[in-house]
Amino acid sequence: MKSNPRTLARSLDSPDPDVRFYLFHGYDPAQSRAHAERLLKGLAAEKAEISAASLKNDPAALADEAGAIGLFGGKRTLWIEPSGEEIAEAVEALLQASAAESAAIAVAGTLKKTSKLLQLAQSHPLALAHQSYELSERNAERLVEDLGAQEGLRLAPGVAGQIAAAANGERGIIAQELAKFALYLGASRDAPSVLDSEVLEAIGAGSEGEWTHLGDLALSGETGSFADELARASGLEPISLLRALQRRLQMLAPLRAKVDEGRRPADVVASAGKSVFFKEKELVTKLLTQWDSPALARVSERLGSLERRLMRTGAPPDVEAIGEELVTIARAARRR
Repeated sequence: MKSNPRTLARSLDSPDPDVRFYLFHGYDPAQSRAHAERLLKGLAAEKAEISAASLKNDPAALADEAGAIGLFGGKRTLWIEPSGEEIAEAVEALLQASAAESAAIAVAGTLKKTSKLLQLAQSHPLALAHQSYELSERNAERLVEDLGAQEGLRLAPGVAGQIAAAANGERGIIAQELAKFALYLGASRDAPSVLDSEVLEAIGAGSEGEWTHLGDLALSGETGSFADELARASGLEPISLLRALQRRLQMLAPLRAKVDEGRRPADVVASAGKSVFFKEKELVTKLLTQWDSPALARVSERLGSLERRLMRTGAPPDVEAIGEELVTIARAARRR
């Protein structure tokens, strides 16, 4: 079943005992994960992690695990993250099983409408699927305010918007930034502090701009500048860099589709309005000229595969892997 936004909170806090599979997917994995964690509390169950790779190799394992009684008799919930199309067969077996002692939760990224996993979760009465959409500007600000209050932060006017923009609306990045500010100010729920623009200027509001700039250098084919910037980047966060680059590709794809229809790149950018920041119009025009739709799709697919591989290992993300991938993109751009 598809989730109903109006009743989602109730579905998470007081779960239907008949539902045995939950799929949280969409633009913001951190938002999906937050919903999954809330559901776990609603189920009052212990998290039992199971890898998507193991289910791909043994699809029957999910139904077997869900049907087993916990060693100590307590409730369990099977947790699959990161997950994707590779678990579809295992989920189908779970939904077809005669009974299940434990529910399963899968946290995935964006899924195509044709995804078998998504279709299973949306159509089956024993499953629930919820998509995390990109937050609107106001909803992103409200999220910053709510998470800030949990950290003991009282936000001065305009600060929530600055943080939301710097984090590009991603819940995980917002939470990390607010925790950083709370630590800097010594804030807590019992001893709240005011977070104003002076503090933002003092320690910075996110590194999203730095990661986006690195991705833009790679897409532009600026191999020399990219290598220099990568070497100087402070506290490189591979996953954040990958996602910043993916967002750039998501912005370019629909614009390039208009170019494919016969329109000039400059005209497409000029008519894009606020969807293209005025300082980036020249850059975006250049990128639309360099990259056609099939090439953008290939780069996006490669980055998605790399992100899943980095997250699946359970080890710290491989900085060299993301560096090598972006160098490959930069070299490809130079040939275009």
